[in-house]
Amino acid sequence: MFKTSEIKAYKNNPRNNDDAVGPVAESIKRFGFKVPIIIDKNNVIVAGHTRLKAAIKLKLAEVPCIVADDLTEEQIKAFRLADNKVSEFATWDIDLLDLELGSIRDINMKDFNFELSLDKPIDNSNSFDHISALLNDSGMPTKSNEIQRYFDVTLSFKVQDKPKIENYMSDNGGRRGLEKMILEEAEKWQE
Repeated sequence: MFKTSEIKAYKNNPRNNDDAVGPVAESIKRFGFKVPIIIDKNNVIVAGHTRLKAAIKLKLAEVPCIVADDLTEEQIKAFRLADNKVSEFATWDIDLLDLELGSIRDINMKDFNFELSLDKPIDNSNSFDHISALLNDSGMPTKSNEIQRYFDVTLSFKVQDKPKIENYMSDNGGRRGLEKMILEEAEKWQE
């Protein structure tokens, strides 16, 4: 652990990272400081400027660091650039991403700029169990082998209402927010 006040930003850091500080601070707050800052032998950041800014925002006195004392000055300069650039080569598998996002119920992933695709199915396994229990409790005839693990609900709106619907969903947790609202209403009907 190093004192936050003793870590120095690299004066020629070419990354504009101010917009990322809030989400990184939120990640540290929720999950802990899991990715150390990499510094050189003089405590100058090699990789982790955004994490340092987030730590300062969170008023952390100390942060984990790795000292890259095995690299030459040229290697340090090259690593500073490469560490930021290589993430640009990765892409998302949207179907798998939506599956993962759909299974996260208690953490608002919009804090990290994630949103479910509106045209992709999501993992409703937890919702299925809940709805199945509601159906069984209601006395409706059901057989476990007739109930599928997933089902679709199709809602149709006028084209001119699309911006209003998108804004509503954005403000209320996207598909997960809509799913939660429907389930809450379904529970009220069962009372």
